[in-house]
Amino acid sequence: MSDGGGWAAMRERRMAEPGAAEAYDAARLAFELGRSVRELRERQGWSQTQLAKASGMTQSAVARFEAGGTVPTLAVLERLAAALGVSLRVGFEPRGEAA
Repeated sequence: MSDGGGWAAMRERRMAEPGAAEAYDAARLAFELGRSVRELRERQGWSQTQLAKASGMTQSAVARFEAGGTVPTLAVLERLAAALGVSLRVGFEPRGEAA
């Protein structure tokens, strides 16, 4: 069975497909936002259920968000920030060198 060039070659082919880079960036952003919220929640010593109640969400929605499974709206981010006692800051930064 031929490996077709291995993982690196397959990734290169997939990333060359239309829309792949944008989808990858959206998934990366969702993961990073979820990780940030999880870290803030854990610093407060809260469970997902406690954060869900404070932000008007369900525990399963918080879990999906923290796992990077959803791309949130600004309204959801604002509710989470308020519940966690932090300010939401959204901005633009220059892109670095190609990753």
